[in-house]
Amino acid sequence: MRKFNIAVVGATGAVGEEIFKVLEEFNFPVGEVLPLASSKSAGTSIEFMGKNHIVKELTNEVWDEHEIDIAFFSAGGSVSEKFVPAAVASGAVVIDNTSHFRMQENVPLVVPECNPQDIALYKQTGIIANPNCSTIQMVQLLKPLDDAFNIERVDVSTYQAASGAGKEGMEELVHQMQQFFAFKLDECEPKVFAHQLALNVIPHIDVFLDNDYTKEEMKMVNETRKILHRDIEVSATCVRVPVLRSHSEAITISFKNAVDAQKAREVLAKAPSVVVVDDPAKKQYPMPIISSDTNETYVGRIRRDVYRDNVLHIWCCADQIRVGAATNAVRIAQKWIKLQD
Repeated sequence: MRKFNIAVVGATGAVGEEIFKVLEEFNFPVGEVLPLASSKSAGTSIEFMGKNHIVKELTNEVWDEHEIDIAFFSAGGSVSEKFVPAAVASGAVVIDNTSHFRMQENVPLVVPECNPQDIALYKQTGIIANPNCSTIQMVQLLKPLDDAFNIERVDVSTYQAASGAGKEGMEELVHQMQQFFAFKLDECEPKVFAHQLALNVIPHIDVFLDNDYTKEEMKMVNETRKILHRDIEVSATCVRVPVLRSHSEAITISFKNAVDAQKAREVLAKAPSVVVVDDPAKKQYPMPIISSDTNETYVGRIRRDVYRDNVLHIWCCADQIRVGAATNAVRIAQKWIKLQD
C-alpha cells in the first residue's frame, strides 16, 4: 500500500497533537512525518507511532526540503495565509483547519459525511478547507435530516467548551477553577476570553460584526449553506461555557412539511459518524463527558415542537478538537487518498 508523507503545521498545538493521535488510531498510511511549528517550539519533539520526531521551524523554504503529499495546517489564519501557497507550490495538498480559505469560492469546504464529492475540487487550488468546529457537528445531523425531510430553517444555540480557544483556553479555565477553590478568583484576570469563564457563560465568541452577530455565529450561517449547497436560513447564538472539552448545541430545525420525531431518530441512527443517545426516562442524553475523546457526534433530546408539527428540537455534543478539527481533517485526507487510486 502506498504511503504518504505528512506535514502538520501547528504540531505542538491542541489540534496538531490530536491529528497525530487520530492518524495513528486510523492506521493512516504515513511515510515521512514532518512536524512544523513556530521558532518558539522548534527543536522540541512529538511522539508518533512509537518514535520521537523533532519539530522544525515553519518557513516557506522547508517545503522544498521535503516531499510532502499532505499538509495539515492548524496554526491560525495568518499562518495559513503566509505559508499555504509555498506548501501547495511544492506539490502538497493542504487540508486547512483555519478560517482563512473556507469561504473562497474555488476552495472546497468539506465534511466527509456530508459533501465528500467536493473534495475533487481541490485541484483548482490545492487546498481543502476544514469547517468551523461548531458547524461540523451540526451539519453531520442536518445533512441526513435535510435529505429525508427538506429543511427550511435552522436556529442553533451553542455551548462551546474552552478547548475551542486551544490549549491557552483550556489552561485559563483550569487556572481559574484552581483559583476559585483557593478563594483567589478575584485575582485572576482573564486573558484568553473576554470575561472570567469559570462559573460563568459568555455569549461572545470571536469579534462582533456590524449586524450584531459575532464572526463565529456568521461562520455557522455561511459555512452550513456552502457545505449543504442549500440556501437554508440559519441563525446562531454562540456561547462559551466552563466546560473543558466538547461543544454542545441546541438546534431547532424547521422543515417544509410535518415531521415525525421517531422517523427523524431512525434517520439519525443510520447517519455516518452519528450516535443517538435518546432515552430521557433513563436519563440518557448526550453530554460532553460522553463525547470527549471520541470521533462521533452524539445526538438526543429529539422531539417535535409543542405547537408546530414541522419543527424539531435536538441536542448534540461532539469533541471540538477531534470531530470539530483533527478527525474531520484526517477523514478528508482518507477520502482524498481514494481519489489518487
